Amino acid sequence: MTYDAIVVGGGFAGLSAAVRLTKRGVRVLVLEARGRLGGRATSFEDRETGEPVDNGQHVLLGCYTDTWAFLGEIGALGHVRLDPALAVTMIDRTGQRTRLSCPSLPPPLHLVAGVMDWSALAWRDRLSILRMRAPLRLARRQMQPGARAIAASPGETVDNWLIRNGQTARLREMLWEPLAMAALNQPPSRAAAPPFARVLAEMFGPDPKAAAIALPTRPLGDMYAEPARAYIEARGGAVRTGAPAVVHLREGRVGWVESGADRWDSAAVVAAVPWFALGDLFQGDTAPLEPILARARAAEASPIVTVNLWFDRPLFDEPFIGLPGRAMQWAFDQRSIVGGALSHVSLVSSGASPLVARTNTDLIEHAHQELLDALPTARRVRRLRATVIREPRATFSLAPGQPERPGVSTPVHGLHLAGDWIATGLPATIESAVRSGHAAADAISGHLVIESSGH
Repeated sequence: MTYDAIVVGGGFAGLSAAVRLTKRGVRVLVLEARGRLGGRATSFEDRETGEPVDNGQHVLLGCYTDTWAFLGEIGALGHVRLDPALAVTMIDRTGQRTRLSCPSLPPPLHLVAGVMDWSALAWRDRLSILRMRAPLRLARRQMQPGARAIAASPGETVDNWLIRNGQTARLREMLWEPLAMAALNQPPSRAAAPPFARVLAEMFGPDPKAAAIALPTRPLGDMYAEPARAYIEARGGAVRTGAPAVVHLREGRVGWVESGADRWDSAAVVAAVPWFALGDLFQGDTAPLEPILARARAAEASPIVTVNLWFDRPLFDEPFIGLPGRAMQWAFDQRSIVGGALSHVSLVSSGASPLVARTNTDLIEHAHQELLDALPTARRVRRLRATVIREPRATFSLAPGQPERPGVSTPVHGLHLAGDWIATGLPATIESAVRSGHAAADAISGHLVIESSGH
């Protein structure tokens, strides 16, 4: 079988690129080195319970336009539940339980109104949200083509940016820091402000639903990876797992792709692997890629730690709750995915550098204690099982001074890049991965049309 394009990597970036190419009549081969699809957004079977378990909780937002388009194309929109508006229950370090609920008003008035009605805050904290209107407008303006507006300086941290814009310590702890940690996977004291300003610009843009939170209702493998495989294969493409690939380069262009004993010539290749795996993907004349490879080697990583706890009964009656000011910032109830009478809670620590080296026993006890502190009634519930998932290189670092992120195009003819680490303007989110996949597919589609016309 011959293929018009080969995609190396079967996560959100690679599969979205492959699906868009397939939609345009391109015969695509997807090669994934692991035994299952999904990359860093995948699921596996827990060896004791038999439950499907995600390798970390993944959240979508209403503003993920490319992601929704991708899910719609593969028939997977029903695998995600999108809330009608931004609404989050938070339990602070004193145990006070409150709810931020944004009404259906034009943005950013819905956020202002929600914060003004939030009982977690004193009036001084609520009023400080008014000082974010101008930075948000500036961030929205910066998204326009050719704009010269700058909402935040590249050398400025999220903390400094928020303080400069008059956000009180309490509002930062309860709202901005949880949002920043979830979006950037790095403490606000370390993460650069521009990607966060971009996230807020998209969340609080013209659509009130853009800031709404969406959670998968199926394990990640069933949510998007297998539907994408089915879509590609039903239209003449192929998806191989357990197929590590090597891309051979010669004289400034893609030569061929190998996986095991198989070899394919292809006019177009999408390298949709993480930044830390890019250097091992190529052989031959890699000199034209060296500036990109050097930046990839120099990029630092930021980890995520997830602690899964099983209990003999449910602990809370919401899909998730926020735990601001704690090491484990969010708790998700997985019953919406796996069902049943038992309670499976995933506690997530983003930007988890202080935790990643601790023992499993220590992490489990720490996470369980933080949950008990937030939910005292949980002391009457019996813990049945616990596991830990570490992702030491979950995302690339967004600290000021990190290497510049590359675009989808490369100096090598026929080679394009995709991944959440590509220069989309967004942090390492699902949406960044899908946008890069779509951008790579768009570039290749144009290239293939030109090549075809040339013949």
